[in-house]
Amino acid sequence: METQLLIIPGLGDSGEKHWQTFWHQKFENSIRVVQDNWDEPLREEWLERLNENILKLNKPTILVAHSLAVSLVLHWAEKYNNSNIIGAFLVAPADIDSPEHTPECTRNFSPMPLYKLPFPSVVVASENDPYSLFERKKYFAERWGSDFVNVGKQGHINSDSDLKYWEDGQLILQKFLERIK
Repeated sequence: METQLLIIPGLGDSGEKHWQTFWHQKFENSIRVVQDNWDEPLREEWLERLNENILKLNKPTILVAHSLAVSLVLHWAEKYNNSNIIGAFLVAPADIDSPEHTPECTRNFSPMPLYKLPFPSVVVASENDPYSLFERKKYFAERWGSDFVNVGKQGHINSDSDLKYWEDGQLILQKFLERIK
């Protein structure tokens, strides 16, 4: 079974030094969601674009979401269903319910959906992420029925973390794929 990756960047897109960009370049089986407005996200517009991308899928697919896109995946799964989605790799969920941790422009993604996802998932979290308390990410993972992986102190697991191809993340993804196949 060939598995695709649907890479879903968060606020501001994933720049050229972000692991999602490196993964998209490396993995021929990856597709990247492109939003019209990366800096002033509107939940309904982002949801529609994500759903458009998912409707085009014709192979089993893992959603690979970072930051704000994690809440997007939760909102999508609450509203839609697609049998091609076999799992979600959820990295550094931003706490959209916390004004002290996330920018005002993300408030329309609140409240964070808190229900068990209809497909397997794993939350990958850093202990010193400025966009969410570590305990809050553990709480999200529990509510979503997700596995939880602590990667230590990696900041927001973004371009500033300078992870390039993020080999440790690739290993986490590989173990996740082995578990769900």
